[in-house]
Amino acid sequence: MSTVATWPSQAETWLDSKGKPAWIAAMVLGFIFFWPIGLALLFYMIWGKKMFKSSCKHRSRHMSHGFKSSGNTAFDAYKAETLQRLKDEQDAFEAFLERLRSAKDKSEFDQFMDERARNAKTRSDVSETPTEA
Repeated sequence: MSTVATWPSQAETWLDSKGKPAWIAAMVLGFIFFWPIGLALLFYMIWGKKMFKSSCKHRSRHMSHGFKSSGNTAFDAYKAETLQRLKDEQDAFEAFLERLRSAKDKSEFDQFMDERARNAKTRSDVSETPTEA
């Protein structure tokens, strides 16, 4: 692959290694030199979650504290059992949804094949009809 084709990914890697201030500086410089570049970087940062990356990590770190041991073995056992039950129910529900999707896909495919067979039969009936001279 040529270096021309890889420079965007190399630039992204370099900016990622420097952190959020480098992304913001690149965006500001983009607006200064050629505003569409700055706008493109802004959209990329928002849609690529570059702007909110550290805040999301911070939030998820605090949310994980709800799963540490409470110090009460009875409560911890109850919590583990409840979480396992919920995980099992989620797995069962996802399997149910997969079966529904498969049944829908099969039904749509069968309908397509039936329609295709009817069209083929109609075309063969039309081609077998004698033409009047």
